Amino acid sequence: MKLKTGDTLILATHNQGKLEEIQTLLSPYGLNINSSGNLGIEEPEETENTFEGNALLKAKYTAVKTGQISLADDSGLVVPALDGMPGIYSARWAGPERNFAAAREKVHDLLEDKPRNAYFICVLAIALPDGSSKIFEGQSHGMLTWPAKGENGFGYDPIFIPSGDTRTHAQMTKSEKLRTSARAKAFKLLQETILGGN
Repeated sequence: MKLKTGDTLILATHNQGKLEEIQTLLSPYGLNINSSGNLGIEEPEETENTFEGNALLKAKYTAVKTGQISLADDSGLVVPALDGMPGIYSARWAGPERNFAAAREKVHDLLEDKPRNAYFICVLAIALPDGSSKIFEGQSHGMLTWPAKGENGFGYDPIFIPSGDTRTHAQMTKSEKLRTSARAKAFKLLQETILGGN
């Protein structure tokens, strides 16, 4: 499975922040990119209990619905001191209104004085309409901080400081964040396999 200039790729997401990050990562490859959100395709219910399962579910669903190669991302914040939560429920903690300020406050309240180490995990799944697929995983480790800091990014970015830095992801420029993010690490593996490593 290889993508080349001019190929169509549908991103299986309704999340504008996620869409913009993936579009930035894919911008050098000359692909025709659209999203399930822009096409009015509903999001399937995430019924799997792993990032891999949910990413594959979304990619395969969108590939069948559109008849095009589809790329899905399932990602979240994992806090070992909270038994891995919010994990696969990271977006759901924000509720249907996507209130991530409330989700961040929930993490803060549950964590109390427990260790603040945490990591983002991102699984990218690419699927063809024939059902074939591949998955790629990246992780970014760091620490949680309060109060939230920064105006950039989205989701849990304002409370996450990646290892080796003193700023949250939300205090970084897009290009700075992409150097340390779990999504960028997963994308590097996808790039080497699907995009020929260009």
